[in-house]
Amino acid sequence: MAKSLFIAEKPSVAREFANALKVNGRSVDGYIESENAVVTWCVGHLVTMSYPEVYDMKYKRWSLETLPFLPKEWKYQVIDSVKKQFGIVSGLLNRADVDTIYVCTDSGREGEYIYRLVAQMAGVQGKKQKRVWIDSQTEEEILRGIREAKPMAEYDNLAKSGIMRTIEDYAMGINFSRAMSVKYGKLLNDAAATKSYTAIAVGRVMTCVLGMVVIREREIRNFAETPFYRVVGGFLPEGAETEETVTAEWKAVNGSKYFESPLLYKENGFKKRESAENLIGELDGKQAVVKSLERGTSRKKAPLLFNLAELQAECSKRYKISPDETLQVAQDLYEKKLTTYPRTDARVLSTAVAKEIGKNLNRLKTYEPTKTYTERILKEGTYRNIARTQYTDDSKITDHYAIIPTGQLTELGSLSDLQRRVYDLVVRRFLSIFYPAAEYETIKLVVQVGAEQLFASAKVLKNPGFLEIMGRPGNDENKEEESAGLLKLAGQLKTGDPLKVDGYEIKEGKTAPPKRYTSGSMVLAMENAGQLIEEEELREQIKGSGIGTSATRAEIIRKLVRIGYLNLNKKTQILTPESLGEMVFEVVYMTVPALLNPKMTANWEKGLDGITRGTVDFWEYRGKLESFIRKETEKMIEQNLRP
Repeated sequence: MAKSLFIAEKPSVAREFANALKVNGRSVDGYIESENAVVTWCVGHLVTMSYPEVYDMKYKRWSLETLPFLPKEWKYQVIDSVKKQFGIVSGLLNRADVDTIYVCTDSGREGEYIYRLVAQMAGVQGKKQKRVWIDSQTEEEILRGIREAKPMAEYDNLAKSGIMRTIEDYAMGINFSRAMSVKYGKLLNDAAATKSYTAIAVGRVMTCVLGMVVIREREIRNFAETPFYRVVGGFLPEGAETEETVTAEWKAVNGSKYFESPLLYKENGFKKRESAENLIGELDGKQAVVKSLERGTSRKKAPLLFNLAELQAECSKRYKISPDETLQVAQDLYEKKLTTYPRTDARVLSTAVAKEIGKNLNRLKTYEPTKTYTERILKEGTYRNIARTQYTDDSKITDHYAIIPTGQLTELGSLSDLQRRVYDLVVRRFLSIFYPAAEYETIKLVVQVGAEQLFASAKVLKNPGFLEIMGRPGNDENKEEESAGLLKLAGQLKTGDPLKVDGYEIKEGKTAPPKRYTSGSMVLAMENAGQLIEEEELREQIKGSGIGTSATRAEIIRKLVRIGYLNLNKKTQILTPESLGEMVFEVVYMTVPALLNPKMTANWEKGLDGITRGTVDFWEYRGKLESFIRKETEKMIEQNLRP
């Protein structure tokens, strides 16, 4: 009897597939088998790219004579530590009674790459192969994925992109790391006083991130604090019985004596105290009048849903945990069927999921901390039109939609404190999109004193909307306290009213240096590095796929810390460069500065995305990549930075 083989990425996922398929047969070492199905698993990567010495022993020794290393055909080998499992999987893939293979590795570029190498090394032929693509590990979703499995050919471009990404990282790493280490490794190790020799590690994404941290640190070191002086006045209605005043700030707007004056530091301050004192002298004794008073309402919608980068940034800020810790928690929640697939760049729902979102909400009714909100959403039916809002957009989804709760709560009791807090964060962000916008009453006052104008504004929350679920930002309440005077007196004021002046004063401020990256803000910077790139198309591209991917960014930061290039303060999550990292930055800056440029990383990422979409040819891309590596390696070999 012909059987179907289901191959997952790891044992825990394989067990979920076996349970969903009711494969309750004998459990053998490395697979589970029943009468009509076999479930097996990889243990992550089973196959990897071969070391250079596999091509020729001359490559074992690091030498400039053997560079650049760019073989015509790249070789692969089974990883020694998992040879036993590869043997089991290979045997099952080629078993005579297996006619259909369901590929159930993670639904993404990396999962695709893992299986394709296994199939290639196992020499799979003459079998029907289907791709299972799922967004969560609930039984319902697993069975849907199997039912709707597509032919593997539909994912060929994704596989090519995964293969090319690995070639790219391997080839850049081998050539640039070897060239720099041979030429400058000893020099750097001596200068950094390392305990034992450490080779210089260079990578397409890793070196770009190192550069971002070093450049930011140098901006802070070279920052010169500059004082500036603002002028504020206190005002109240003439004849008012209260001592409460409205504080308004002077700005050099059109019509002001100081408009676009070189004396200014921005439009609301002076470079010198003397200039601010002169302004006060000019204002003193002049009548103050209400030039305008505007009342209005502003609305603030719930933020988009979490993707991995946003969740990592939020957890770094709230709980002071690193991106790789957040990823592990998100992965745990996914494997416990509590949330959907974590390695996603999307912050919206797909149309198909939006139509069925009521199922998630109905299951969430028993989650006590948010039960009241869920019941209101279901009662009012606000979820029914979510497909027609900004929270649903198929064009902004590549592999997976945003991270949301599945509503399945069977494993809730097994969560650690941190897992529970992160889960609650995901649930509240999810429920918020079904609540109305927060509404604020706004007041804007302009005071005219002679030719000069002073400005005050206030904002007070009138309807919390989604903030009822997510909580109010701390600065909301602070702003209300600061504008308390205007809020109390606004009802007594109208345009043209004279105002009593309670006095003017100078507020001294100082320019602040740029902030250091935290692990969380770095993940966002990697995702949205468009701020560093001028070209519109590249900026949009890097917005979508960024520097690195959602699956790799946390590991890149962790590696830079592990190899001693960056320091991560565990209490604050602030990233700073180590001395060795700064030295490596200097060498890269003087040899292959393109590696420090997010624009280059964006270009490569754009090409990989193009391979996935079928708009970029695999071989053309490889040709350009190898040409770049060859040129830069040869230039490095010829160059000499030594004194």
